[in-house]
Amino acid sequence: MTEGRVNVYKLHVLVLVLVALTEFIGTQKINIGIGVIALFPMLYALVLGGVISWPSFKFLKEKDMNVAGNILGLSFLIFVCKLGANIGPELPKLFGAGVSLLVQEVGHIVGTIILGLPVALLLGLKRESIGATYSLDREPNLAIIVDKFGGSSPEARGALGVYICGTLFGAIFMSLLASILGSSGIFHPISLAMGAAVGSGSMMAAATGSLAVIFPEAQNDIAFYSGAANLMMSIIGTYVCIFISLPLTQRLYAWLEPIIGRKNASSKTEGGKRSA
Repeated sequence: MTEGRVNVYKLHVLVLVLVALTEFIGTQKINIGIGVIALFPMLYALVLGGVISWPSFKFLKEKDMNVAGNILGLSFLIFVCKLGANIGPELPKLFGAGVSLLVQEVGHIVGTIILGLPVALLLGLKRESIGATYSLDREPNLAIIVDKFGGSSPEARGALGVYICGTLFGAIFMSLLASILGSSGIFHPISLAMGAAVGSGSMMAAATGSLAVIFPEAQNDIAFYSGAANLMMSIIGTYVCIFISLPLTQRLYAWLEPIIGRKNASSKTEGGKRSA
């Protein structure tokens, strides 16, 4: 048995153990008075995986991590295939959700690209800023970046960094934000439910869980409209990212980076263009 195959088996067994352990723990909710913090198995798995792969522990070597990176790209490809297979049966539900859900995509583009890209460049990011700001960096968006640029590209690092931050801190933030906004009485619970689908599945579940506690009479509507908004982002948002958001971000990066981008030691020239 070759060493490379041993590394692959080792990674698969490790992932299986982490998934089984975190699913056994399950979702935990903590009531802190002003809101409910929901902790999900994905969060546990991410933290445990980060601890295990810490270089000082020497449990996983760099070549193991490179193998894991290759597996990650394949996993995202399978995920996108699954997502595409789920589109057809859900189209009637999607059309019945209303035009208001479509407006969310405009807000996502404005928030992540128009506002996020200049901030990322001012902070010193280079091509990482493309992956970090072209979308909300949900699972399908990561798959798009990995497929187009590769799992080891600066764009993929930027997208994965935002995704990890969203998984670690996003669920807690969304729980508290939904609780505060819901308790304010300013917004309708349905509008808050639609806004709860702004991030990954764990973030949406955290936000809708908090809203269900505040609006128990609207639990079913909250679940439906948050799910419809999530579905809209997964289906329509994927094509918007491929044909609009990503090309737009690349063009804006090429225009803004020479103007406001910070020079650093990692800057170099690739193909006649400045990049990270």
